[in-house]
Amino acid sequence: MTERKIGVVGIPGKWSTEAIAEALEARTGFRLVIDMAEVSLDLASGALLYRGEDLCQLDGLVIKKISEDYSVHALDRLEMLRVAEAKGVKIYSRPEAILRLMDRLACTVTLANADIPMPPTTITEDEGAALRAVETYGSAVFKPLFSTKARGMCVISADDADAADRVAAFKADNPVMYVQAKRELSGQDLGMVFLGGRYLCTYARVKQDESSWNTTILSGGKYEAFEPDAALIALGQRAQAPFGLSFTTVDVALTETGPIVFEVSAFGGYRGVRDGCGIDAAALVADHVLTGITA
Repeated sequence: MTERKIGVVGIPGKWSTEAIAEALEARTGFRLVIDMAEVSLDLASGALLYRGEDLCQLDGLVIKKISEDYSVHALDRLEMLRVAEAKGVKIYSRPEAILRLMDRLACTVTLANADIPMPPTTITEDEGAALRAVETYGSAVFKPLFSTKARGMCVISADDADAADRVAAFKADNPVMYVQAKRELSGQDLGMVFLGGRYLCTYARVKQDESSWNTTILSGGKYEAFEPDAALIALGQRAQAPFGLSFTTVDVALTETGPIVFEVSAFGGYRGVRDGCGIDAAALVADHVLTGITA
């Protein structure tokens, strides 16, 4: 057991947050779960305070979850953590790396620049352009720029009589519209898991509810084991490489025209690794963090 003090930024009481906190406590004897809603940054003194603890004095921080929901406000929380990083606190994953992923468009542009295969996608503020994209794609998924687990997403098809009205309704809450061609996923998509840039395992999210258009666990999906071939692992490796994350999941789908990547996760999914792959991700992350801090 070391005497390192490593805090966990997450949602107190949530399983994945508590799992990594417990794994670190077992190895260090120190436990601190940090709710960013209670953190204060004093730039004059350079202190980042949480319940009397200056996070700038810790040896390290693990960011398991920055907010319950993705939003532009969560980006401000990451900016605050950059102060601790500048003072020498090692953070897993680095705030700057996560910043490039929380906005769906930033993630998509990075993947496109790396020539990663993705579904055809249109980004626009113009309702007419969005409607033309729907007509071109036949059916499209409209995605908020800040969301997880398909929250706020909707499918609009070219043969919907109210397609124009639905586009307008989506734009009312999402001025910048992210419009992606809907692809047939054969009832499942994959989570390819990487730790420190190294491939760990792959799990499948399998749709159980035929009435749902997506495979997310929130919509009733189920985790199952999946064994990818070397080419698929290489694709996942290329997709996650530009982001430099400590722990991440690459969302991949197998289609008739080949594999496509939807996104790279800012935080990765411990539960999918456990239920789909039978691996304790929290324990592996804790070991990875301690190795990095003591190196």
